[in-house]
Amino acid sequence: MIQIAIDQERIEEMAREAIEERMKGIDRTVYFMDSKAVLKYVNMSWNSFNTHILNDPNFKAAIRLGNKWLFDRRELDDYLSKFFIAVRDQGGDIQKYTKR
Repeated sequence: MIQIAIDQERIEEMAREAIEERMKGIDRTVYFMDSKAVLKYVNMSWNSFNTHILNDPNFKAAIRLGNKWLFDRRELDDYLSKFFIAVRDQGGDIQKYTKR
């Protein structure tokens, strides 16, 4: 008689690992993001993004294509990491944040 034992936790772990690898591959395929994708990515409205990020002279992750904005995902990630730390270190309120 043959018995097969299935380790449910191991199967779930393997599935999670496979999904994470696939997501990493998808993330690498997106180089430019349009404004709609960026707003979803940063979870902000266009007005807030424009006021607090896009108009910052240190923000260099955007280029224009006619009326359309394109954002370099890697540069955006780098800027957002620095921006988050700067805002957090000044009290954590983006609206009260002053650039130094």
